[in-house]
Amino acid sequence: MSRSDSALPRTAVPAGITDPVASARAELKAALAAIEIKGNVPRRLEKASQRGVAKVRVFAESNPAGAMAAVVGVAAVAGGLVWAIARAIAR
Repeated sequence: MSRSDSALPRTAVPAGITDPVASARAELKAALAAIEIKGNVPRRLEKASQRGVAKVRVFAESNPAGAMAAVVGVAAVAGGLVWAIARAIAR
């Protein structure tokens, strides 16, 4: 790969292609890359979860008291949901 190719995203078609066959190949390659990126749900979920974890770590480092309050709140909500489900099943 040349230096100019690495600047373009995989889903972009390079400008200046005059050969119709090469242009069609470049468009097909870009379309297939876009479909792969959009259709690869597990990879998208993994990247989203990694971004979320990074944001939580930054928040916890900058505001430890707020992070503890958030953890307690999430635990209370989870406990409440478990209690509500168990109570509904017991009835």
